[in-house]
Amino acid sequence: MSTATDATTVESTGVALCDRARQQLSGFPLSILQLGMRIGVGAVFFKAGLIKYSSPEFTLLLFRDEYQVPLLPPEIAAQMAMVQELTIPIFLFLGLATRLATLPMLGMIAVIQTFVYPEAWTDHFMWASALVFVLTRGPGVFSLDHVIARVFASRASAP
Repeated sequence: MSTATDATTVESTGVALCDRARQQLSGFPLSILQLGMRIGVGAVFFKAGLIKYSSPEFTLLLFRDEYQVPLLPPEIAAQMAMVQELTIPIFLFLGLATRLATLPMLGMIAVIQTFVYPEAWTDHFMWASALVFVLTRGPGVFSLDHVIARVFASRASAP
């Protein structure tokens, strides 16, 4: 009888510990995760844009010989990718027009996955998941979007 009681006590203590841990972890600020997602994905693309900018000849060779994006000449595709990778991540970093900024990034990921590096689907899936989260939940409080929304809200409520 004592063994059954001890097992029940251990089991209920383990469940209670898990519940407490889950409750503690659920209190972690979501905005920190949102900031991390924005910076993490943005940094990957910004770094790629810097590489393209620093070596336009090599970039053109990549787009001509390896990437081979359909429908666009390599010169235009390379230029478009570089401009996008150097500008849109800044919006993600700042949290400015963030939801809008996720859309061209998701488009780039779809093109990269479909035509360029389909074998790197795990990376693309992670980037897309983070961007879809930011798209659907917003950039969080550590963003200019949040500051702007608060300013407009305070002006709207002022007499």
